[in-house]
Amino acid sequence: MNTSTLSACRNPHCRIVVDTCSDLTPEVAATLDVDILGFPYILDGVEYTDDIWASITPKEFYDKLRAGVRASTSAVSLGRYIEYFTQCAEEGTPTVYLCFTSALSSSYNSALHAAEEVMRAHPGFELYVVDNSLPCACGELLALEAVRQRSAGLSAEELAAWANEAKRYVHGYFTLESLDALAAGGRIPPAAAQLSSKLDIKPDLSFDLSGSLSLLGVSRGRKKALKSLVKSFNENRVADPSLPIAIVSSDAEKDADWLEAAIRKEEGCEGITVLRGSVGTAIGAHVGPGMVGVAFWGGDRAEKISLSDRIARRVRNA
Repeated sequence: MNTSTLSACRNPHCRIVVDTCSDLTPEVAATLDVDILGFPYILDGVEYTDDIWASITPKEFYDKLRAGVRASTSAVSLGRYIEYFTQCAEEGTPTVYLCFTSALSSSYNSALHAAEEVMRAHPGFELYVVDNSLPCACGELLALEAVRQRSAGLSAEELAAWANEAKRYVHGYFTLESLDALAAGGRIPPAAAQLSSKLDIKPDLSFDLSGSLSLLGVSRGRKKALKSLVKSFNENRVADPSLPIAIVSSDAEKDADWLEAAIRKEEGCEGITVLRGSVGTAIGAHVGPGMVGVAFWGGDRAEKISLSDRIARRVRNA
């Protein structure tokens, strides 16, 4: 696993590229034949590259945030993408990049521009940039299944088409300990964070088809918020024991333990494969310590969108 340079392509059929915003665990990343691009993050004005906890542990990172260290993120640069895609083109293997959702980062647009430039310079090279529209460990589930589909024989073009369809079936639900980090990043008013803290209100969060965060509701207290995650899991999951689920936290392992135990008590979930991981630096910089979430495969999320959203989709596709 290499998060900064092009790794040797072991699969001559198709190269799969993901980025560290998919929050693969070091253990899972080491077993996959994929390339992983590290996203930049900034601590107290110093920029680092996410290397999946090789140079800093989750506890060290989140303890810094608890101590008041300011964290932020930046997009992957156009130049970095051009450099990387040029290496891919010179190596020659058809390549699919499952990029972090464009709803939360400008990196996707940079990747598209870079891909166009590289393909002009290397006619005939197959390069597909897919907006995964999935934050956090939801991207991990898509990447894992993409590897399996490649092994089943999908070409790069077919795999890109598969990913654009499959991402609608990945669900994610999470809650936060506080809204302070979102307020610090300017994503919500500071007064809203202060009020939620006083009332012990915990947000019930998910994401829409574009990958934008969506507020489903609120819970009074942490335990009710965790129970809401179990409820959302039960209402939307598919009963397929071959598909793993992912449980992640930003240094809130006890609550993640509780969530895993609660899910395993549900019918048909006793032996389900659970991938446990930590929320990475890119997402963690915006949600802060205490996030807990569950990601899993479920029904088609497109079928649940509102009437007005359906009309908007038709307008965009017209």
